[in-house]
Amino acid sequence: MFKRPSTDLWRVGVAPIRMEQLSPAALAQAASLVAWLPDPGPWRYLADPFAVMRDEHLHVFVEAFDYRTKRAVIEQHRLRCADLQWVDQAVVLSRECHLSYPFVFEHAGSTYMVPESHQAGEVVLYQAQDPQMRRWERVGTLMSGQAYADASLIEHAGAWWMFYTIVGPGKRDQRELHVARSPSLLGPWQAHEHNPIVNDARHARPAGRPYVDARSGHVLVPVQDCSQTYGGATRLLRFGALASGRVTYRVVPGQFTAENVCDSHQQGLHTLSGCGPYTLFDVKRVDRSRGRQWIDLQRRLRRLFSR
Repeated sequence: MFKRPSTDLWRVGVAPIRMEQLSPAALAQAASLVAWLPDPGPWRYLADPFAVMRDEHLHVFVEAFDYRTKRAVIEQHRLRCADLQWVDQAVVLSRECHLSYPFVFEHAGSTYMVPESHQAGEVVLYQAQDPQMRRWERVGTLMSGQAYADASLIEHAGAWWMFYTIVGPGKRDQRELHVARSPSLLGPWQAHEHNPIVNDARHARPAGRPYVDARSGHVLVPVQDCSQTYGGATRLLRFGALASGRVTYRVVPGQFTAENVCDSHQQGLHTLSGCGPYTLFDVKRVDRSRGRQWIDLQRRLRRLFSR
């Protein structure tokens, strides 16, 4: 008998709590107030949420993955802040390669996005071309030549910093954290001489928007704990030193898990992303039904007969 498949299915939630005030206990206490994105349908999931606030709406950008094509696009979902109701949605970015982790941010009066496109071997910067952020134009290549994943940017102490991982053999992307530095957003970006600065599956792969602790001035970076399963939990790294020649960090005590946040998805939490008074996150359940095998067979047959 064929082994039953293991299919990760993610769900996105928005909690009315600031990222700077977040703790595992605080997230659990806010569980009843979470605005969950609607189910996208069979064999699809939404994950990797990032957002910007505009016109009293939270504009949430997510990876929209479909197992029938084994490919994802970037969708935008609008949440009305007054009553935490979802208003509308649209596909805003699609390429021939898989897209995920739509790291969206505002800088110098413009809105930018850096989605993951590791299959293309580059980190690409897009700029919104309309106030609704439905049209995006490629404006630069920040890095190229490797399978970069989950690039997360922050401007700090007069420089731009990028935290990322690299897809490679031996689950490299789940155990390595790399850093790059640039004097400006558009570059030139230079990989840190001590990369990878982390080589530990318990706290390496980026998992959301970095932010600065107002009291200490330290940069905090959400990272995945993949020691038991991909995206099993999320932790925070606190960087005491972040300079071109020296990087030091410590793991913040506590682990963000899905068990006390969602009844239906309790097997992973791999994004924490702040936006004003809200924290966005995603949680995972694992489906082991044999329907996935039929979906995979159909996809292979379509490829075979389309040649």
